Amino acid sequence: MELDQSRLIEMYRRLLRIRIFEETVVNLQTKGEFPGAAHTSIGQEGEIVGACMALRDDDYMVGNHRSHGHPIGKGADLRGLMAEVLGRKTGVDHGKGGSMHLADFKIGSLGETSIVGSGIPVAVGAALGSKMMGTDRVCLCFFGDGAANEGAFHEGLNLAAVWKLPAIFLCENNLYAATTPAALTLAVKDVAARAHAYDMPGIIVDGQDALRVFEAVNDAVTRARAGLGPSLIEAKTYRYLEHAVGLAIPRGAYRSDEEIAQWKKRDPIAIHRSALISNRVAGEQEVIEIEAQVRVEVDAAVEYARQSDFPEAAEAFDNLYTNPIPMNR
Repeated sequence: MELDQSRLIEMYRRLLRIRIFEETVVNLQTKGEFPGAAHTSIGQEGEIVGACMALRDDDYMVGNHRSHGHPIGKGADLRGLMAEVLGRKTGVDHGKGGSMHLADFKIGSLGETSIVGSGIPVAVGAALGSKMMGTDRVCLCFFGDGAANEGAFHEGLNLAAVWKLPAIFLCENNLYAATTPAALTLAVKDVAARAHAYDMPGIIVDGQDALRVFEAVNDAVTRARAGLGPSLIEAKTYRYLEHAVGLAIPRGAYRSDEEIAQWKKRDPIAIHRSALISNRVAGEQEVIEIEAQVRVEVDAAVEYARQSDFPEAAEAFDNLYTNPIPMNR
């Protein structure tokens, strides 16, 4: 898949959508407009968008507890996502999933989950289904460095390799599993080194550069569509905020302000903006206008969500296999 001018600009638009959407979610959570915590991908937008832009619209994608960025990266409409975060019935999951459990089948997003590593078997199942049906759809699976230590990671990669399934496993290595440094929990320096055990390519890529991630994932997608099996890609990236907004994690308890400042010098949005301008894909004024347009989109999504109704109590067991507590409608 090639990145022409329009797709390079779309990449920038999606990077901004994630950043501005999540900054807005942080503000809404802080003001108490929805309960619970919010896990953001601010700082990690480059690996998300770079990977998703290597997919077709009909390809599958599975995310994790940092649930907003992945569907936005895949092209989801912001209104349904924001309504879901605010618990409204117009949300992509009818207000029942919330911030950590977004799914949008319209764009191939099979779901996000708060259980670490649990998306990997789902992705393997989707890839198996694609192969059994004789399609050339691939499944991109996002997971963190902490998930690379879960049994589901090893079982999933092994099965995908044995059956040569069209799956791309993308480890978002942001250096910390919540507050625990990855270096204290990984027996190897790089998660990608584990690919050797499952006879698949293991690639390390700069997760702050969306273009570099696109290239790596695009190669893996081409390989998967050709029936050559899965790949493991490790994107070295960094989250700028704490593990989650709304949790009592003291700032600086496990990482320094200096470390955060160093990573902010490699902001994925600034890197892509610079590439657009220096390569004359877009001018300075055009990128400013795109940012203004995205802010309008996000503001409209918030207004849409606020104007939407909450689910009725009688809807609690809709879309389940059984209704354990009959309720009068």
